[in-house]
This record gives sequence, structure tokens and C-alpha cells, in this order.
Amino acid sequence: MAFEGMTEAQAANEATTLRAKLNKWADEYYTYDSPSVEDAVYDQTYQRLVALETQFPQIVTTDSPTQKVGDHTLPGFTKVPHEIPMLSLGDVFSKEELGDFVNHLTTSDDVPFNYNCELKIDGLAISLKYENGILIQGSTRGNGQIGEDITRNLKTIKSIPRKLTRPINIEVRGECYMPKSSFAALNEERQNNGQAPFANPRNAAAGSLRQLDSRVTARRKLSTFMYNVANYDDLQTDTQSGLLEELKSLGFTINPSYQVAHSMADIDAYVDKYQELRDGLAYGIDGIVIKVNSLPLQRSLAATVKVPRWAIAFKFPPEEVQTVVRDIEWTVGRTGVVTPTAVMDAVTLAGSTVSRASLHNPDYLEEKDIRIGDTVKLHKAGDIIPEISQYIQEKRPKDSQPYPIPTECPSCGSELVHLDEEVALRCINPQCPSQLQEGLTHFASRDAMDIDGLGPKIIAQLFKKHMLNDVAGLYSLTHDQLLTLDKFGEKSATNLLSAIDDSRGNSCERLLYGLGIRHVGIKAARLIAQRFKNIDKLMTASAPEIAEIDTMGMVIADSIVTYFSMPQSKELIRQLKQVGVNMDYLGVSDEQLENSNSFFNGKKFVLTGKLQEITRPDATEWLENHGASVSSSVSKKTDIVVVGEDPGSKYDKATQLGIEVWDEARFREAMTNEK
Repeated sequence: MAFEGMTEAQAANEATTLRAKLNKWADEYYTYDSPSVEDAVYDQTYQRLVALETQFPQIVTTDSPTQKVGDHTLPGFTKVPHEIPMLSLGDVFSKEELGDFVNHLTTSDDVPFNYNCELKIDGLAISLKYENGILIQGSTRGNGQIGEDITRNLKTIKSIPRKLTRPINIEVRGECYMPKSSFAALNEERQNNGQAPFANPRNAAAGSLRQLDSRVTARRKLSTFMYNVANYDDLQTDTQSGLLEELKSLGFTINPSYQVAHSMADIDAYVDKYQELRDGLAYGIDGIVIKVNSLPLQRSLAATVKVPRWAIAFKFPPEEVQTVVRDIEWTVGRTGVVTPTAVMDAVTLAGSTVSRASLHNPDYLEEKDIRIGDTVKLHKAGDIIPEISQYIQEKRPKDSQPYPIPTECPSCGSELVHLDEEVALRCINPQCPSQLQEGLTHFASRDAMDIDGLGPKIIAQLFKKHMLNDVAGLYSLTHDQLLTLDKFGEKSATNLLSAIDDSRGNSCERLLYGLGIRHVGIKAARLIAQRFKNIDKLMTASAPEIAEIDTMGMVIADSIVTYFSMPQSKELIRQLKQVGVNMDYLGVSDEQLENSNSFFNGKKFVLTGKLQEITRPDATEWLENHGASVSSSVSKKTDIVVVGEDPGSKYDKATQLGIEVWDEARFREAMTNEK
């Protein structure tokens, strides 16, 4: 970045402009978890400011973003001073810059250097304090000097041990992140509820940790990788790689992909390897961290006011491609949320072919100013979700016009509205065909009424032929009607009618979930059914009574009360009763579990791999009915891991921890013996 001919006054003016932009973007990113620009745009602007201040050191101000660490603290949380500051890392963006960093260190001392290469997790920095091996406090990095006390929220994360394997005093630091699968599920849920989606897993993790209600944090399925300590004097190691293994022995989760490098060639190979593998990882990474491996050398190299001198972060370049928007389609979900989707020329991005990208909601569409005919830059948010970052101004057609936001539902023509200050547009017509079809698909799904063979295409045909208007109508379908559907013969009709008939006898938590009440998921439906025993009692319950159930809260409670207060909901339940759909809870009650002698009662299970004779949802339901809890991750608290075909890393971790492992045959045998 050359600044030939620039005066000090010009440099100061540009620096003031850059600082204002960076401060605004940092506030959006760190404080409100809602960035308006891509990371690459922030990084480029930041580097421009660094170069300006290096060329003109007299223009540096104490409040410049180059002189500060991390994010702000939020009101509502107790402030936590960091006795030893939590510094951020310096960034480089090319292998040449990375080589300069390494060469500078290796020539600054006669002592030979080794480096520890680690993945740069796309999450939020946290600190955990333990006294006598017991977790007493957890906090965010904040501004590096003062963070936020989020102990209650961190205690909901399964990978954070409450008690260490040794009774030591230690402050451990690392990264809290949201797995890609949790990020995708959370954004889908937020869009269905009319909320703005999170921009990336890092912002989703930050937003989840900064909840005043720890139950919200618990539902977000966060995880952690720990990689540092405030002071290593009490540990039995003098290397960064050894430190990671010692943290692991204490009960922390570390990222196993670290590697000791003895040369720049080793570092280059590590960077290349994980730049290629990053799309297949279960969590987001945005680069590689290179640290001096010797802990005493780390201490002697010390730090600047903002960054350690013994570590650097190599940031991956954003993977973006260009394509052309050919259309913008609007679809209606089962909750009435109307979502715009860009239809584009197909391109290959991060190993897959992409031709569609969600535009989330009208505010997002207008903010990005995406128009039909635009050439746009496309990337994958969190390495999984196709997302348009911006249009290319110079390629915009001269006759381009802003895209008009619809005012009528694309399915039924009803007026679209904003509810409760939602960012989403919503169709509130209860008879909207798209909502009814989506609702029926949900009602028939495996986790709801489990009507095998009744998928979206068949439901669409039934609607088109006017054979079906709501879920109650399923139970009045006839054999002759089904024979009129495309590719339906005698056997298909008989099987579907049998599946529909079988669903009448489901326990009522399946019905409750299948009704599609906002915010009521599978687990919530089960807990509610256990508490109230049948739908009739639930329909007369007050919001405070529902909210008393552990992990519920007023949002879910109000949603249920609102749903059952509507005349059409009461009529639907009346019709379902009339056609013989069960309204009672048929599972095991809490009282029965307390007095149960079942082998499974109180056990913690993990299911992994493909099961052949029973589906995972059915296995989970059976285990929960017998008092067991089922987790998605293996930990020291896991009692038994059931493995099917291709079990993957969960099997490896169970073996490593010495946890009892069953194959499917052993599991089925135990189930049989339980009867």
C-alpha cells in the first residue's frame, strides 16, 4: 500500500474515516452479533488503517481499533477483570507474510524454534477459572482487560467439565463455537419463527452465550476447544503441544488436529492440508494459528499492547465465485413466513454445485439491494449455507430496477403482514394452501405422527385433487381415492392407509409436535405430555402452569396457550378425536421411572452409525421411555455407546475413554430382555 504524495493531514482524515467504519462494523459484529459486511471487507479496511498508521505514526490515536483488543461488554452481565489480559492474535493473509513472521523469530534468537500449528476455530474466546479442580467462573474475552461473567451459560455446555481430574487451581482459555449442524438447524428455526438468521457460526455462538436465560444457551448445542492457560507454572509441560495434552488429561476437549512443525515447509503443508479439508469439518475454521511451541520462549518473547509476539493467525482467503441472479422466488413455510430465494446460474462452490441462495427476508433483500440480472459474489456462510455477499456494481444492467417486495402471499393472495416487529413477512391466512401442505408434511414426518410413505409430493397431489384440506382429512381418505394418484397401485394405497391408521394410536406428544405450534420441538412436546397426560388438560392449562416445566419458559407457554385459544385449533382437535386419534400420553411417567428397576433407567446413551433393524428416532424414543437419556456426543458421563455401520469418531472416543460399547445385536437383545 503506497502512500506517495499523501500529506499528514490527508492521512489523518482518511484514518478518521477508516476508524469510524471499523468501530461501527466491530460494534455490529462483537456487540450485536449481526455484521453488515463480510470478514474480508473488515480485514482489508483494517489492514489499510494499519498501513496508514505505520507510514504516519504521528496520526495514531489511543482509541484506534489497532490499539484495542476484541469486543465490548454488554449490559446485563457482571464485569470480570482479567488479571492476565486475554489478547487477540495478529493476522497475516499470505504465505509470504507468514514466512516473514517465522523468519523474524528464527533470526531473533540463536535458540532453535519449533512451532505448534492449530486450527483457528470460528467462535468466541472464553476463559474458565477452577479452584481445587471445581469450575467457579467463566467469562468472555470482552475488551481483553474486562470480560463478562457468563458462568451459568457456560455450565450448560457438555464439553466444559464442572470438575477436573485433578484438584488444581487453573485458568484455562479457549474457543466456544457452534457446530455447523447446530448452526443450520438454528437458522432454519429462526427463519420459521420470523427472526433474522445469524450471519455465521461465530455470531450464532456469541449470541447464544450472551443470553440472560441460560436455558436458551443450553438449547443451542454449543461446544468448546480449549488451547491455552493464563499461567502454566503448575503444569507438567514446557511446550504448547504438551499443554494441549495436559488440558485433555484434565478433562477438557481439545482440537486433535494440532501438529508440531519444525520448518516453514511443515507449516506450509499444514496450511494446505486444512485449507483443502475445511469444508468437511463439523465446525467452522477461518484459518490456521501458528505458535512458538516452547512455553518459556513464549514468555520471553512476551506481547505488544494488543497481540502476542509468539503467535500469528494465517487467515484463509474467502472462497467466492461470481454468478448471475435470474429470478427471485418467494416460498411460504408452515408457520406462514414468506422467504425470498435467489435463483442463479449454477456454479461450483466449496465442492458442491449451487444454483439457489436464501435471501432470508425483505430487510435483507433491500439491504443487499439484490436485483434480477445482477452479477453477484457468492460464498458459503459457515462453510455450509450458500449466501450472496454483494452485487457487482460495474456489471449491473443499465435498465436495472430495485426488486419490489410483494404485498400478497404467492400461494393464496392474502395480504402479507409483519407481526410483533418481526423482520419476516408472514401470511396469516390459516387456509393458505402452502402452509397447509407444509403443515401436513410436518404432521406426517418421522418425529411427529410418523406416517410412512406420506411425503411432500403425495400431499401436493392430494391438495391438487381437492382430497385433503387439513390433517384431520388424512383419516378420511379412501382406497379408491389413493388409486387416482400418480404411480399409486393397490399395494401403495393399502400400505399408506395402514400407516395412517397406525398413527391414530401414537402417544400424544407426537400429535402435539405434529400440530406445528411455534417454538414447540420434539423434546418440549414430550416433557409437556408427561406433565399434563393428555391434550384436553393441556388445552385448559395456563401459561404459568406450562412454564413451570423444567426447560420450558414463557415463550413456549404463551405460544401453546395462544394456539389452543383459537377456534380453528379447537375444531381441529375435535375432528381428530372424532376420527379416533389418541389424545393421551402413553409413555412412562416420571413417577413410574422413579420406581423403575429397569436396567436403562438413569443411563446415558449415545447412538452412532447406521442402525439396520431400528431407526435412531425409534431407538431414542424407546430408551427415553425406559428412563435413559440420549446424547449426541460422547463424554466421560456416557454409560453406553450403541454403534451401527460406519460409526466414525464417536466410536473412537468411546474406546479411548473406556466406555462400554454395544453393537446393534447387543442393544436389541437388551431391549428384548426388558420386556
